[in-house]
Amino acid sequence: MNEKFEHLIERAEQLIARIESVLPQPLGEPDWSAAIAWRYRKRSSGHGSLEPVRHVAAMQLADLKEIDGQKEKIERNTQQFVEGKPANNVLLTGARGTGKSSLIKACLNAHAAQGLRLIEVDKADLTDLPDIVDVVSGRPEKFIVFCDDLSFEDGEPGYKALKSILDGSVAAATPNVLIYATSNRRHLLPEYMAENRTYTHTDDGEVHPGEAVEEKISLSERFGLWVSFYPFSQDEYLTIVAQWLSSLGLSEAAIAEARPQALVWALERGSRSGRVAYQFARDFAGRHGG
Repeated sequence: MNEKFEHLIERAEQLIARIESVLPQPLGEPDWSAAIAWRYRKRSSGHGSLEPVRHVAAMQLADLKEIDGQKEKIERNTQQFVEGKPANNVLLTGARGTGKSSLIKACLNAHAAQGLRLIEVDKADLTDLPDIVDVVSGRPEKFIVFCDDLSFEDGEPGYKALKSILDGSVAAATPNVLIYATSNRRHLLPEYMAENRTYTHTDDGEVHPGEAVEEKISLSERFGLWVSFYPFSQDEYLTIVAQWLSSLGLSEAAIAEARPQALVWALERGSRSGRVAYQFARDFAGRHGG
Protein backbone atom coordinates (compact mmCIF):
# COMPACT_ATOMS: atom_id res chain seq x y z
CA MET A 1 0.00 0.00 0.00
CA ASN A 2 2.79 2.39 0.95
CA GLU A 3 4.58 1.55 -2.28
CA LYS A 4 1.47 2.38 -4.33
CA PHE A 5 0.98 5.61 -2.39
CA GLU A 6 4.60 6.67 -2.95
CA HIS A 7 4.25 5.88 -6.66
CA LEU A 8 1.09 8.01 -6.80
CA ILE A 9 2.86 10.90 -5.08
CA GLU A 10 5.78 10.62 -7.52
CA ARG A 11 3.41 10.68 -10.51
CA ALA A 12 1.58 13.69 -9.06
CA GLU A 13 4.85 15.57 -8.58
CA GLN A 14 5.87 14.82 -12.16
CA LEU A 15 2.51 16.08 -13.40
CA ILE A 16 2.80 19.28 -11.36
CA ALA A 17 6.32 19.87 -12.69
CA ARG A 18 5.09 19.48 -16.27
CA ILE A 19 2.21 21.90 -15.67
CA GLU A 20 4.51 24.46 -14.06
CA SER A 21 6.91 24.22 -17.00
CA VAL A 22 4.27 25.50 -19.43
CA LEU A 23 2.75 28.16 -17.18
CA PRO A 24 4.01 31.75 -17.59
CA GLN A 25 6.85 32.43 -15.15
CA PRO A 26 7.71 35.71 -13.46
CA LEU A 27 10.18 37.78 -15.47
CA GLY A 28 13.66 37.16 -14.08
CA GLU A 29 16.60 39.53 -13.94
CA PRO A 30 19.30 38.94 -16.57
CA ASP A 31 23.01 39.45 -16.11
CA TRP A 32 22.99 43.23 -16.44
CA SER A 33 26.75 43.32 -17.06
CA ALA A 34 26.34 41.35 -20.31
CA ALA A 35 25.18 44.28 -22.50
CA ILE A 36 23.99 47.88 -22.64
CA ALA A 37 20.89 47.01 -24.70
CA TRP A 38 18.28 44.30 -24.19
CA ARG A 39 15.42 42.89 -26.20
CA TYR A 40 12.27 41.61 -24.54
CA ARG A 41 11.15 38.35 -26.11
CA LYS A 42 8.02 36.37 -25.38
CA ARG A 43 7.93 32.68 -26.33
CA SER A 44 4.90 30.75 -27.52
CA SER A 45 4.76 29.18 -24.05
CA GLY A 46 4.09 32.62 -22.59
CA HIS A 47 7.52 32.93 -20.94
CA GLY A 48 9.08 36.36 -21.30
CA SER A 49 12.80 37.08 -21.02
CA LEU A 50 15.28 39.90 -21.47
CA GLU A 51 17.89 38.89 -24.03
CA PRO A 52 21.15 40.84 -24.37
CA VAL A 53 21.89 42.59 -27.66
CA ARG A 54 25.50 41.60 -28.13
CA HIS A 55 26.30 43.97 -30.99
CA VAL A 56 24.68 47.39 -30.70
CA ALA A 57 25.03 49.53 -33.84
CA ALA A 58 28.06 51.80 -33.34
CA MET A 59 26.02 54.90 -34.13
CA GLN A 60 27.40 58.22 -32.87
CA LEU A 61 25.59 61.54 -32.59
CA ALA A 62 28.17 63.15 -34.89
CA ASP A 63 27.26 60.63 -37.61
CA LEU A 64 23.72 62.01 -37.91
CA LYS A 65 23.48 65.00 -40.24
CA GLU A 66 20.71 67.47 -41.16
CA ILE A 67 18.64 66.75 -38.03
CA ASP A 68 20.40 69.12 -35.64
CA GLY A 69 17.20 70.51 -34.11
CA GLN A 70 15.78 67.07 -33.37
CA LYS A 71 19.15 65.86 -32.11
CA GLU A 72 19.45 68.76 -29.66
CA LYS A 73 16.01 68.10 -28.13
CA ILE A 74 16.47 64.37 -27.64
CA GLU A 75 20.08 64.65 -26.47
CA ARG A 76 19.07 67.30 -23.91
CA ASN A 77 16.16 65.20 -22.62
CA THR A 78 18.36 62.10 -22.39
CA GLN A 79 21.10 64.01 -20.57
CA GLN A 80 18.57 65.27 -18.02
CA PHE A 81 17.33 61.71 -17.52
CA VAL A 82 20.81 60.27 -17.00
CA GLU A 83 21.64 63.03 -14.51
CA GLY A 84 18.54 62.25 -12.46
CA LYS A 85 16.78 65.47 -13.44
CA PRO A 86 13.14 65.64 -14.61
CA ALA A 87 12.77 64.36 -18.19
CA ASN A 88 9.96 63.37 -20.54
CA ASN A 89 8.79 60.31 -22.41
CA VAL A 90 9.50 60.95 -26.11
CA LEU A 91 7.55 60.33 -29.31
CA LEU A 92 9.56 60.67 -32.53
CA THR A 93 7.34 60.90 -35.61
CA GLY A 94 7.72 61.58 -39.29
CA ALA A 95 9.06 60.33 -42.59
CA ARG A 96 10.64 56.90 -42.74
CA GLY A 97 14.41 56.59 -42.83
CA THR A 98 15.08 60.06 -41.45
CA GLY A 99 17.07 58.97 -38.41
CA LYS A 100 14.49 58.45 -35.66
CA SER A 101 15.73 55.05 -34.47
CA SER A 102 19.36 55.88 -35.21
CA LEU A 103 19.17 58.94 -32.96
CA ILE A 104 18.00 56.86 -29.99
CA LYS A 105 20.81 54.33 -30.55
CA ALA A 106 23.33 57.18 -30.78
CA CYS A 107 22.08 58.59 -27.47
CA LEU A 108 22.48 55.15 -25.89
CA ASN A 109 26.10 54.93 -27.08
CA ALA A 110 26.79 58.48 -25.89
CA HIS A 111 25.52 57.86 -22.35
CA ALA A 112 26.12 54.16 -21.75
CA ALA A 113 29.17 54.96 -19.64
CA GLN A 114 26.91 57.04 -17.38
CA GLY A 115 24.60 54.08 -16.79
CA LEU A 116 22.07 54.46 -19.60
CA ARG A 117 20.55 51.19 -20.81
CA LEU A 118 17.94 50.36 -23.46
CA ILE A 119 15.23 47.70 -23.56
CA GLU A 120 13.49 47.18 -26.90
CA VAL A 121 9.90 45.98 -26.65
CA ASP A 122 7.69 45.02 -29.58
CA LYS A 123 4.23 46.59 -29.58
CA ALA A 124 2.65 43.12 -29.29
CA ASP A 125 4.40 42.72 -25.92
CA LEU A 126 3.50 46.11 -24.45
CA THR A 127 0.97 44.41 -22.17
CA ASP A 128 4.03 43.10 -20.25
CA LEU A 129 5.44 46.58 -19.61
CA PRO A 130 4.49 46.53 -15.89
CA ASP A 131 6.53 43.34 -15.43
CA ILE A 132 9.54 44.88 -17.19
CA VAL A 133 9.29 48.03 -15.08
CA ASP A 134 9.12 45.96 -11.90
CA VAL A 135 12.35 44.14 -12.81
CA VAL A 136 14.35 47.32 -13.46
CA SER A 137 12.80 49.65 -10.87
CA GLY A 138 15.38 48.81 -8.20
CA ARG A 139 18.40 49.08 -10.48
CA PRO A 140 20.85 52.02 -10.32
CA GLU A 141 20.93 52.33 -14.13
CA LYS A 142 18.57 54.49 -16.19
CA PHE A 143 16.44 52.54 -18.68
CA ILE A 144 14.91 53.68 -21.96
CA VAL A 145 12.09 51.35 -22.99
CA PHE A 146 12.25 51.61 -26.78
CA CYS A 147 9.24 50.88 -29.03
CA ASP A 148 10.21 51.14 -32.70
CA ASP A 149 7.77 51.80 -35.54
CA LEU A 150 4.86 52.05 -33.14
CA SER A 151 1.28 52.16 -34.40
CA PHE A 152 -1.94 50.52 -33.34
CA GLU A 153 -5.10 49.29 -34.92
CA ASP A 154 -8.36 49.88 -33.08
CA GLY A 155 -8.77 47.59 -30.07
CA GLU A 156 -5.19 46.33 -29.76
CA PRO A 157 -4.40 45.48 -26.10
CA GLY A 158 -0.96 47.12 -26.18
CA TYR A 159 -2.61 50.50 -26.73
CA LYS A 160 -4.26 50.59 -23.31
CA ALA A 161 -1.17 49.15 -21.60
CA LEU A 162 1.04 51.91 -23.01
CA LYS A 163 -1.56 54.54 -22.20
CA SER A 164 -1.64 53.36 -18.58
CA ILE A 165 2.15 53.54 -18.29
CA LEU A 166 2.28 57.03 -19.80
CA ASP A 167 -0.45 58.20 -17.43
CA GLY A 168 2.06 57.72 -14.64
CA SER A 169 0.48 54.78 -12.84
CA VAL A 170 3.81 52.97 -13.10
CA ALA A 171 6.33 55.47 -14.41
CA ALA A 172 5.69 57.93 -11.58
CA ALA A 173 7.04 55.40 -9.10
CA THR A 174 10.03 54.46 -11.27
CA PRO A 175 12.14 57.53 -12.06
CA ASN A 176 14.75 55.33 -13.77
CA VAL A 177 12.43 54.41 -16.68
CA LEU A 178 11.35 56.45 -19.73
CA ILE A 179 9.48 55.44 -22.89
CA TYR A 180 10.99 56.44 -26.25
CA ALA A 181 8.84 55.49 -29.27
CA THR A 182 9.12 56.07 -33.01
CA SER A 183 6.19 56.13 -35.41
CA ASN A 184 5.19 57.20 -38.90
CA ARG A 185 1.80 58.21 -37.45
CA ARG A 186 1.52 61.36 -35.35
CA HIS A 187 -1.46 59.98 -33.40
CA LEU A 188 -0.39 56.30 -33.43
CA LEU A 189 -3.83 55.11 -34.58
CA PRO A 190 -5.35 55.07 -38.09
CA GLU A 191 -7.44 58.11 -38.96
CA TYR A 192 -10.44 57.90 -41.23
CA MET A 193 -12.28 60.47 -43.33
CA ALA A 194 -15.59 59.58 -41.68
CA GLU A 195 -14.25 60.79 -38.34
CA ASN A 196 -14.23 64.35 -39.65
CA ARG A 197 -18.01 64.28 -39.42
CA THR A 198 -17.80 63.89 -35.64
CA TYR A 199 -16.40 67.42 -35.23
CA THR A 200 -18.87 69.94 -33.77
CA HIS A 201 -18.96 73.70 -34.17
CA THR A 202 -20.13 76.25 -31.61
CA ASP A 203 -21.93 79.49 -32.44
CA ASP A 204 -18.74 81.49 -32.03
CA GLY A 205 -16.89 79.33 -34.56
CA GLU A 206 -14.91 77.03 -32.24
CA VAL A 207 -14.22 73.53 -33.52
CA HIS A 208 -14.42 70.53 -31.16
CA PRO A 209 -13.30 67.02 -32.13
CA GLY A 210 -15.59 64.05 -31.50
CA GLU A 211 -14.87 61.25 -29.04
CA ALA A 212 -13.19 58.98 -31.62
CA VAL A 213 -10.76 61.73 -32.62
CA GLU A 214 -10.13 62.71 -28.99
CA GLU A 215 -9.22 59.11 -28.14
CA LYS A 216 -6.69 58.95 -30.98
CA ILE A 217 -5.06 62.21 -29.98
CA SER A 218 -5.00 61.30 -26.28
CA LEU A 219 -2.24 58.66 -26.47
CA SER A 220 0.30 60.80 -28.30
CA GLU A 221 -0.48 63.71 -25.96
CA ARG A 222 0.73 61.58 -23.06
CA PHE A 223 4.28 61.78 -24.40
CA GLY A 224 5.84 64.86 -22.86
CA LEU A 225 8.16 65.54 -25.79
CA TRP A 226 7.18 65.31 -29.46
CA VAL A 227 9.95 65.46 -32.06
CA SER A 228 9.03 65.58 -35.75
CA PHE A 229 11.22 64.48 -38.67
CA TYR A 230 10.76 65.62 -42.26
CA PRO A 231 11.82 64.37 -45.72
CA PHE A 232 15.25 65.58 -46.79
CA SER A 233 15.89 68.03 -49.60
CA GLN A 234 18.31 67.06 -52.36
CA ASP A 235 21.17 69.01 -50.77
CA GLU A 236 20.49 67.51 -47.34
CA TYR A 237 20.41 64.03 -48.86
CA LEU A 238 23.75 64.59 -50.60
CA THR A 239 25.27 65.88 -47.35
CA ILE A 240 24.25 62.65 -45.61
CA VAL A 241 25.64 60.58 -48.50
CA ALA A 242 28.96 62.43 -48.20
CA GLN A 243 29.05 61.83 -44.43
CA TRP A 244 28.58 58.09 -44.83
CA LEU A 245 31.09 57.82 -47.70
CA SER A 246 33.65 59.73 -45.64
CA SER A 247 33.08 57.44 -42.64
CA LEU A 248 33.64 54.47 -44.96
CA GLY A 249 37.06 55.83 -45.95
CA LEU A 250 36.45 57.36 -49.38
CA SER A 251 38.36 60.41 -50.59
CA GLU A 252 36.87 63.81 -51.39
CA ALA A 253 37.34 63.09 -55.10
CA ALA A 254 35.44 59.80 -54.83
CA ILE A 255 32.66 61.50 -52.87
CA ALA A 256 32.30 64.14 -55.60
CA GLU A 257 32.19 61.40 -58.23
CA ALA A 258 29.43 59.65 -56.29
CA ARG A 259 26.99 62.59 -56.28
CA PRO A 260 25.17 61.94 -59.59
CA GLN A 261 24.99 58.21 -58.84
CA ALA A 262 23.54 58.98 -55.41
CA LEU A 263 20.78 61.04 -57.01
CA VAL A 264 19.92 58.24 -59.44
CA TRP A 265 19.88 55.76 -56.53
CA ALA A 266 17.39 57.94 -54.64
CA LEU A 267 15.24 58.44 -57.74
CA GLU A 268 15.01 54.69 -58.31
CA ARG A 269 13.83 54.19 -54.74
CA GLY A 270 11.48 57.14 -54.66
CA SER A 271 13.04 58.48 -51.46
CA ARG A 272 15.85 60.78 -50.29
CA SER A 273 15.92 59.42 -46.74
CA GLY A 274 18.93 58.90 -44.52
CA ARG A 275 18.44 55.15 -44.84
CA VAL A 276 18.62 55.36 -48.64
CA ALA A 277 21.77 57.50 -48.34
CA TYR A 278 23.38 54.88 -46.08
CA GLN A 279 22.46 52.05 -48.42
CA PHE A 280 23.89 53.90 -51.41
CA ALA A 281 27.11 54.70 -49.52
CA ARG A 282 27.66 51.04 -48.67
CA ASP A 283 27.02 50.00 -52.26
CA PHE A 284 29.32 52.68 -53.70
CA ALA A 285 32.09 52.08 -51.13
CA GLY A 286 31.92 48.36 -51.78
CA ARG A 287 32.34 48.88 -55.51
CA HIS A 288 35.16 51.41 -55.12
CA GLY A 289 37.27 49.67 -52.52
CA GLY A 290 36.06 51.61 -49.50
